[in-house]
Amino acid sequence: MISRHGRSTFTLNNRPSIISRGSVVGKTEGEGPLKDFFDKIYYDSTAGQDTWEKSESFFQQQAFLEALENGQLHPQDIDVMFSGDLLNQCISSSFGLLEFNVPYLGQYGACSTMAQSLLLSSLFVNCGIADMAAAVTASHFCSAERQFRFPLEYGGQRTPTAQRTVTGGGCAIVGKRVAGKPFVNAVHIGKMVDLGIKDANNMGAAMAPAAAQSISEFLLDTETKPSDYDLILTGDLGEVGSSLLCELMLKEGMDISQNHNDCGLLIFDRDGQDVHAGGSGCGCAASVFCSCILKSIEEGRLKNVILAATGALMSPTSSQQGESIPGISHIVNVMI
Repeated sequence: MISRHGRSTFTLNNRPSIISRGSVVGKTEGEGPLKDFFDKIYYDSTAGQDTWEKSESFFQQQAFLEALENGQLHPQDIDVMFSGDLLNQCISSSFGLLEFNVPYLGQYGACSTMAQSLLLSSLFVNCGIADMAAAVTASHFCSAERQFRFPLEYGGQRTPTAQRTVTGGGCAIVGKRVAGKPFVNAVHIGKMVDLGIKDANNMGAAMAPAAAQSISEFLLDTETKPSDYDLILTGDLGEVGSSLLCELMLKEGMDISQNHNDCGLLIFDRDGQDVHAGGSGCGCAASVFCSCILKSIEEGRLKNVILAATGALMSPTSSQQGESIPGISHIVNVMI
């Protein structure tokens, strides 16, 4: 059963559980403050592949395999897979997951893809469409730079507002309610928000308004307040976007400054690593949430968490044609 609140917030009364998870990252992420939480670190960020795009596909594949292994599962146990990435036509997902022969629904939510995929997996399991569903995504710094900005060989300077695309991926496998496992209590489907930001090197500013809208709507729909949650976690707003989000929420009369954090701020050491405003990319929320955050929930250190991953719905074509960057944010409320 599902209870609807407002226009797009849903309580999942069957409480589907996140029964297994997996996370993999590259060298820079593996040298950051969360290094002890990831299942696997590849210090050669090519992961032995011929191209950066193939490397990104490999990270998708490995995140899924880690989740299967951690849950003592097999590909045939998964009824449906939701996966997406940043590359044109989501090729890192389709090529990376092709061999598993699992029913597949490709996603594009940009950096919000982990929340979007986890949201859909939870809805499918809650409604009985699937007994077990996988939410998978990954990104790669070098493939994202080549597609959205400049190839690394160009040697272009990055602005202070720019964020580093995470090389890594994550997978969460959702199944029917299992006692003692984190469960998805509610979800919120975000709406697109466009305030006219055109700077592809300032994604935080483009996405923060969407996060503010989704979080405020979710709180109003569920009749809860920020202090009801141990953590309100955004996906990859970085330093600029996180500051803007807190300002926007205050204007709505909601102070989230005491329990808000951002995956893009958690994954890197911004003092010791040259990442400018923080981390970004599909793999940012995926690798952080599927490692230290879910571990903290499993161990009871966090009991009620909002994951509000954010995405910039742009493409190289739209940016080259002078279009602005719409943002979106989907929410998954996980409890134990």
